[in-house]
Amino acid sequence: MKPRFLLPFCLAGLSHGQVYTPPPAGERPAPAATPTDSAPPAEKKQPAAGPLGQEIPLLDPSAETITVGGVAIPLGDNRLLKARFEKYLSQPPESDEAAAKYRQTIAEILATISPFRTGGPDLYAAFKQLPGASSYPGDANLCGSLAESIYMAMLAKQDVNGLTKLNKSMEDEKKEIIAEGDWKARHERDNEMGATKDPKAKGGAAQPAKNPGAGVNSLKYVDTLRRITEIEALKKANIVRTEAGTIRTKAQYQVSMIQWFVQRRYEHVLMAARFYNQIWKDGDTTLRVDKSSDVSKLFSESVGVSPTVASLDSLSNEAIRETSKYIEAFELMLSRDELHNASQRLMEAYALGEYLSPVATLSLEKKRRIAEYVRDLHELYGTLQARDYTKTMELAARLKSAAKDFPSSKVDSAIAGYTLASDLAIEEAKAHLLAKESDKAAEKIKAAAEIWPTNPKLKEFRTLVSNSSSLVTARNDFDRLLGEGNFREIARRQYEIAPVIQGDATREDAFKQIMTNLRKIEIALEKASEFSKSGQNYAAWEQLAELREQFPDDPKLGRELELLAPKVADFTLALDKAGQFEKRNPKQVGSALSWYLKARSIYPQSNLADAGTKRLANEILPGDDSTSSISTPEKEY
Repeated sequence: MKPRFLLPFCLAGLSHGQVYTPPPAGERPAPAATPTDSAPPAEKKQPAAGPLGQEIPLLDPSAETITVGGVAIPLGDNRLLKARFEKYLSQPPESDEAAAKYRQTIAEILATISPFRTGGPDLYAAFKQLPGASSYPGDANLCGSLAESIYMAMLAKQDVNGLTKLNKSMEDEKKEIIAEGDWKARHERDNEMGATKDPKAKGGAAQPAKNPGAGVNSLKYVDTLRRITEIEALKKANIVRTEAGTIRTKAQYQVSMIQWFVQRRYEHVLMAARFYNQIWKDGDTTLRVDKSSDVSKLFSESVGVSPTVASLDSLSNEAIRETSKYIEAFELMLSRDELHNASQRLMEAYALGEYLSPVATLSLEKKRRIAEYVRDLHELYGTLQARDYTKTMELAARLKSAAKDFPSSKVDSAIAGYTLASDLAIEEAKAHLLAKESDKAAEKIKAAAEIWPTNPKLKEFRTLVSNSSSLVTARNDFDRLLGEGNFREIARRQYEIAPVIQGDATREDAFKQIMTNLRKIEIALEKASEFSKSGQNYAAWEQLAELREQFPDDPKLGRELELLAPKVADFTLALDKAGQFEKRNPKQVGSALSWYLKARSIYPQSNLADAGTKRLANEILPGDDSTSSISTPEKEY
């Protein structure tokens, strides 16, 4: 079991003539709680809530979607987008010769396939330029994929044209068969059988004979009808194949368009849409996507219409225009040192048009300014979440100096509120520790650490706690020395004791009395020493004798008087005799007065002898001031 550092106040038994006079018993405060060298374990509690309520919401510069033309385009995983954006800020601009040539090729393809081109769009001329564009690394061979989709669509279209020609030839064959069958049904007869007379017929008229192997009854006529039915079935099957092939080819082509749109490759969407209109001129531009798919919902839930090739074309143009506007706004804000809003505009421009020229060709110097700001901003959010307000203050000051539009109100409020709450909790913990309330001190310091774990004052408190045993020991030593009356030791350790008794009124009052009275004794001892050095031993002794009556227990005062006693023996003997006669019962005034006069003759400036002479003279002649002029007998040598 750990020892307890407690010694009671030993205040009883000290007389009022000592260096320290204790207060009356009725005014003494109750003893303080027993201090211990370690705090008992606090009860297990749930983590304390923040002093200002819930955590403040922090602004995240990324967004879930980008809305263009009423359509919310999803940006995917925010963390992935942030990582790509930070990578973009560290990359050099795509402004070399190869990049410039690539963009020029894309512009020429769009112009060649444009409906506003003089002489109309030239599908084959534009198609021939796609392989050259696909050779640029930044294209990711998407122009090659577009060329392949166009080629497959053209092959499918040729297959459809072949089926159409086949149906036409079958239709011609059917017409020839029908014409031939009709003629035979009307004119074909068997001439060899001749005419026969029908006995049942009136008048006995002759009728032509019916031949089951000719005309509509012939097997050839039946085969003609079968062939006509077969041709019709083949034609319908070819028509179905034609329609199915067209739909399948369009769907495959549209999948690539939708994929490029979601990937924000708007220039490729524009090229694919214009090629689409030249490949299929039937006016059917509806995108064949599942109605329950996310792509269909982008349009149906946003603008309430089914997606079409034309809608992808218009949205791509709108996205290109919006990206240019974002970059223009970014340039303006950056020139005004409004880095916060500039970083948001650049993030929006990158999220919407990552592969477009205004974003890709932005200078590295401008991007680096944003990169430094965004890095500090993200670190600021991290320090706020970690409650490292020392680092937060440094970052906030840096961001304020860099960005004129930095929204610092929430950050400043959080720093001020949390740091103040932590500091107050530490101060309360110190007060509880000095009051020997270890449990309460532990609760307060725990709350302070939860609010601000990196508070520099926590280190000070840790030092205070580590020294708490020495503080308690010093306080207990003061109580012990006070009880023993060892006031000289208290004075010797005054700089050690004074800090540990602050706040304790009883101990502070005792300490002040002791130091005041000892200072008075030291002054008297210094004066006595000066008298002794000048040969005035009687004056030195009397200087100390007056204090001896007030402080009879001071060892240093008693020792100095003992050293002077042999030198002033005759004087002290006369005073002692005078005192004895004065205190006798009945009082012997004459004898006492004579001894006082003798003492005054030894040391004429003696205050003690003069006071005794006046006191006894007043008893002999009450009210007669002449007693003050009693002559002092001359000293005999």
